[in-house]
Amino acid sequence: MPEPALSEEITAAGLDAEVRRDLRGLQRDTADSVARHLVAAGRLVDEDPELALEHARFARARASRIAVVREAAGIAAYHAGEWAEALGELRAARRMGGGPGHLAVMADIERALGRPERALELSRGPEARELGRAESIELAIVAAGARRDLGELDAAVVSLQIAELEPGRREPWSARLFYAYADNLVAAGRESEALQWFLHAADADDDGETDAARRIAELTGEELPDEEDDFAFGLEDVPVTGPEHDRVAADADPAAADGAVSTGDADESDADESDADESDADEGDADEGDAD
Repeated sequence: MPEPALSEEITAAGLDAEVRRDLRGLQRDTADSVARHLVAAGRLVDEDPELALEHARFARARASRIAVVREAAGIAAYHAGEWAEALGELRAARRMGGGPGHLAVMADIERALGRPERALELSRGPEARELGRAESIELAIVAAGARRDLGELDAAVVSLQIAELEPGRREPWSARLFYAYADNLVAAGRESEALQWFLHAADADDDGETDAARRIAELTGEELPDEEDDFAFGLEDVPVTGPEHDRVAADADPAAADGAVSTGDADESDADESDADESDADEGDADEGDAD
């Protein structure tokens, strides 16, 4: 695998200290190289997800037995729309490191692969109970989308009627939750209620995470002000990572997502093949420790 180019300004010091500690089992030169490629992947994941994935893949090839490296490769693959690869890497990371990390992302991938039932299974599994509040809400948003995929429109709406769905609240997840609720109301044919919740989402969205303003304009027939032309796609339109980055749930049509790749031809065998490749890679990298 050719090594992606790195600029001199990208150094291992740019990586989180805890992650750098996880790399201490590698030889110093290898650890430094892996760290720099992880930094590059993190910087590029939004603006150039394909190149970010190249960096993450190179890091994975050098350190496939380290959970945080597999996790980074999974997140990069998710952003690049490589759903089966992303799922395989995140599963490997969880086997190595334990815990319920990135459960919402994994559920979202199952949706993108056309398996909403599996997304719902993840949302109801025992690991879901280990999530913090922010992660639980993100998973609830994905699960509501999975219910929509199954045609359970009313159930999708009801599933988001949780305590945090309070217009006056201003939590990190508030704008995304309000937006997701409004989007599901639209799908259920309740446009007047949806409009009110898009207004709540726009009011709570200080960081431009959603396109609530555009959705309001669509429902009211009004034109967007010029300054709103460069809007951010909303929760149901873009793929996202977990809480450490910018988790958002992909819509039922991932091809409509900004930067997402269509998965119309993806099927269960893709993820299974990814897991098989993952096992092969783990075995094939057995010389990593010897070489390092």
